[in-house]
Amino acid sequence: MVLQYNISDVRPYISWIYFYHAWSMNGKYGEERDRLTADANAMLDEWEGHYHTHAVFELFDANSDGDDIVVPGGRLPMLRQQLVGHATRQGKPNLCLADFIRPQSMGVKDKIGVFATTVDAAMEKSHVDDVYRNMLALVLSERLAEATAERMHEEVRRHYWGYAKDEQVTIDDELNAHYQGIRPAVGYPSMPDMSMNFVLDHLIGFGRIGIRLTETGMMYPKASVSGLMFAHPKATYFSIGKIGMDQLTDYARRRELPVEVVRPFLQSSLAQQ
Repeated sequence: MVLQYNISDVRPYISWIYFYHAWSMNGKYGEERDRLTADANAMLDEWEGHYHTHAVFELFDANSDGDDIVVPGGRLPMLRQQLVGHATRQGKPNLCLADFIRPQSMGVKDKIGVFATTVDAAMEKSHVDDVYRNMLALVLSERLAEATAERMHEEVRRHYWGYAKDEQVTIDDELNAHYQGIRPAVGYPSMPDMSMNFVLDHLIGFGRIGIRLTETGMMYPKASVSGLMFAHPKATYFSIGKIGMDQLTDYARRRELPVEVVRPFLQSSLAQQ
């Protein structure tokens, strides 16, 4: 499924907290912040009718098999927390995203969503002749890609997947993830391996909305988001933290790639460098 949005469609879903964070203005108030806000809104007004944002997603039958998520035609190997003996996790399981999908042994199909969102590439380059306005355009583009993911996820929950068709949440609730299910993104704490983008691209075709991947799995336009959607009512966001060489080796095996190929993508997640 491919969706296109006007700026006004996704504008209400912008997380301004993260916008101000990018400018080191969280918690700061006054004329400088007011001027930045006014400039941002003026640029959004300028873009309306000229640029769009885009989303692509597909829903797949799925089951878990150990730490893998099995979908038609392939597998999505996931990573598991390795925090044995960690004082703050006593009595809590070491989580893996595969935990939120029904195991094959149950004999019942589950579902998973795969998505990507982006902006018109020209938006990132709309003000390259002015340093301040160029940065403003880049930050707003990132926020709009995230806002598009938020709007798309709402439509998936309520309509396309429909597992929460009667949910009663506000946009503020959504921006704080107060809804059923989760939407972890590639490169984020529970799925830090950027090379997973190649796997997701193979499944849903990022190019359908103009996203291309670099050799390191980074997306262009840079203002792009990709990831998975889970419906499990107990699904929660988490960080895998640091992993050992044993899990790196096992993960590489499940990815069907040499350890030396996978290691650079998980370097920052390794307990032993």
